[in-house]
Amino acid sequence: MKKLKRFLLFLFVAFMLHLQLIAQNAKQKTAVDSRPNIILILADDIGFETLSAYGSASYKTPRLDKLAQKGMRFDQCYAQPLCSPSRLQIMTGKSNFRNYERWGYLNQNETTFAGILKSKGYTTCIAGKWQLKGDEFAPYKSGFDEYLLWNIVDTSSTYNERYKNPRVVQNGKSIKYNNGEYGPQIFSNFIKNFMERKKDGPFFVYYPMVLSHRPFVPSPLNEKAYKNFHVVRKGEPGGSPSDTAHFKDMMAYLDKNVGEILDKVNELGLSKNTLVLFTGDNGTGVGINSVMKDGKIIPGQKGYTNEYGIHVPMIAYWDGKILPNQVSDNLVDFTDFLPTICDAANIKLPSTFITDGVSLMPQLLGKKFQPREWLFAHYDPHKEPFQKARFVHNKEWKLYETGEIYHVSVDPLEKNKISENDLTPELKNMMASFKAVFPKMTNVVEEKAPKVKKIKKKSADDEDE
Repeated sequence: MKKLKRFLLFLFVAFMLHLQLIAQNAKQKTAVDSRPNIILILADDIGFETLSAYGSASYKTPRLDKLAQKGMRFDQCYAQPLCSPSRLQIMTGKSNFRNYERWGYLNQNETTFAGILKSKGYTTCIAGKWQLKGDEFAPYKSGFDEYLLWNIVDTSSTYNERYKNPRVVQNGKSIKYNNGEYGPQIFSNFIKNFMERKKDGPFFVYYPMVLSHRPFVPSPLNEKAYKNFHVVRKGEPGGSPSDTAHFKDMMAYLDKNVGEILDKVNELGLSKNTLVLFTGDNGTGVGINSVMKDGKIIPGQKGYTNEYGIHVPMIAYWDGKILPNQVSDNLVDFTDFLPTICDAANIKLPSTFITDGVSLMPQLLGKKFQPREWLFAHYDPHKEPFQKARFVHNKEWKLYETGEIYHVSVDPLEKNKISENDLTPELKNMMASFKAVFPKMTNVVEEKAPKVKKIKKKSADDEDE
């Protein structure tokens, strides 16, 4: 009888331990499955003035406008003036003075948002524009499980091969399209396929779009012009095929591609568990002049450190989490994306990880949030003709390390320097606080980069690849 009691007790204890293990596994699975999918869309060469949600009268962007209406629109988001500095900053969460070594280069020892998410169980994907050098293994080293990229490996011969009949690399395999395929649509389809296969999540999609960068060429929305368009490769006879008249058409296709990604999220039933972030990598290209609904004309200033070179759109959407029709006037920096993404994924960054950004998740979720009082920028792209500039600014004022002061809210093109002697005591105190920022931002990689000669009268659009 005693042996039977012991055996029954053993069975009971074993059964209870088994139930406890099942409950624990279920709890862990629920925790993992509840982590959101994250989609970051980075448009190429579009300032805030290119979205009708921001008051543009030149372009219609209905899908992005609707995204802003369903989520939160940020009116004070700032990137770097050129794409390579911005891409490094957004992927690593660090200001350029920490890790920017040379043009179009990402050191493979850098930790990216994809690497962090992958280490915590996310499946990761990138499609679009790379422009960070390295070989066909570089995206894998940067934390991406799958990729389809233009401007990787063979960068010298592919300047115009991002649109019609693109030349790309997909998961290590080089592909050249020759039957009129359109690059932006190929990238969008690749992402939709990835989401379909990984819908059980969690997944992370980084979509650095090729639109709407020069060359300005027809899209399939302009069917006749697209059919007759011939791709002219860089260095070939015939000159540049670029015509700014096509920019409006390209913006429409950009909006279409964003809409396709959003539609796929809804089709898969993932909207309640997917954070979508949209922004642009720098100001609009020089030569593009956009008319606002109030009649104001805003010139594209890509490459330059004035307001129109760095002020970009940003929209955040998460169905059921981010309340609709919100507009934020708080300052946002590109270093903020990495900590925001990690926070959304419930990933706590280790104390040893250096980031210059802050998480925007409390603000997105309507919780207590301390807005930034200023932003710092270290801009030294090592690309002619743009020279090093370091500055601190808020929504109203900007101070360069070299001493120039501008009232940027009324002088966005920085045509009128303001003497410190003409400032009010309150503004003098503000400038003193701005000055105190520069010594803290030391140039730890500056000596690694080559010097460049100063050349005037050259557009940033010539400095892409």
